[in-house]
Amino acid sequence: MDGGHLEQQGYADGKVRRDAEAWKHAEVFLDHGPEVLAGLRSAASGPDYVQGPISDDLRRLRGIDTVLERARQLRHQWDQVMVLMEASQPGSLQLYQQQAEEHRNAEGRHYADELSYQGPALVRAAEYMADRVGAGQPTQDARTRAALTRTTPDAPGLPPVPPAVPSTASPPAPGRSR
Repeated sequence: MDGGHLEQQGYADGKVRRDAEAWKHAEVFLDHGPEVLAGLRSAASGPDYVQGPISDDLRRLRGIDTVLERARQLRHQWDQVMVLMEASQPGSLQLYQQQAEEHRNAEGRHYADELSYQGPALVRAAEYMADRVGAGQPTQDARTRAALTRTTPDAPGLPPVPPAVPSTASPPAPGRSR
């Protein structure tokens, strides 16, 4: 029976680590996803949504928005829990914080899974519209590139690293349409 208990504990520990890694990737999407989505939307034209090679992908962006909003709510709840727990006794704070973190990560893994499923649509749309980015304009700031570099694109069940997308700060040149 000891072997069974150790096996169960090993499984539980692995699950906790997996959930924590997944939440890290969801946070990268939370930090940079809205900017990437806004850039894609500013580069897309009406016909891109109706017909063409990325019309389905562009329509999926709304699903990414929904997942990001739910993940944002989870992060906000986590922040509120941490504020409340600051009043706890030092010994119990660590225990409760670990339990709360494991709960957040388990919930967050669901969002990371959804983002990894929907992420390829974001990548395809960004690749298709890459030529619409103004020449000589930086496509991402250094902080975004650094954050995306920290993620591990080969990790199973985690969202892919989005490619460079036009910034919302530099709108397309006037009079230019497709």
